[in-house]
Amino acid sequence: MPYEWTPHPTDDQANWRLSLWPYRSLLRKDFVIFMGGTATLTLIPLIGMLGTGAIWYVLPFFILMFSGLWWAINVSYSRGEVLEELSVDSTTAYLIRNNPDGSKQIWQANRYWVTVHFHPKGGPVENYITLRGSDREVEIGAFLDVSERAALFDDLKRAFR
Repeated sequence: MPYEWTPHPTDDQANWRLSLWPYRSLLRKDFVIFMGGTATLTLIPLIGMLGTGAIWYVLPFFILMFSGLWWAINVSYSRGEVLEELSVDSTTAYLIRNNPDGSKQIWQANRYWVTVHFHPKGGPVENYITLRGSDREVEIGAFLDVSERAALFDDLKRAFR
């Protein structure tokens, strides 16, 4: 799952940390392989056009397609560079969200007053999870899969118990 406990909270442990990040189905090394394979497969039909003038009519469309695919995947990578870190010590809970644009959003509350809320149908996504404390309610893990958010909710309920 795209989250990790450091260390996993137990009943006798007050200090723990949770890191959450979006799932990456295409890693950077796989991106190179994918783009190389795409270039190879789309260039195969152009082999028959070598030496003719027709290649100059088709080649700009190949370059446009390849550049567009490269750009779209890189935009997807940059938008997915989100990291949420929930740190809990003996008295305070901190949630720090590192956004793709480099900005940070910070929330803190007394750990004994933090409540975890589960919204199965409400909110921007299904199985929406929020933390409430210090007169504020913040979302956590909205980029996770539906089943991952359900599992995270159970873990968070146990951790804040």
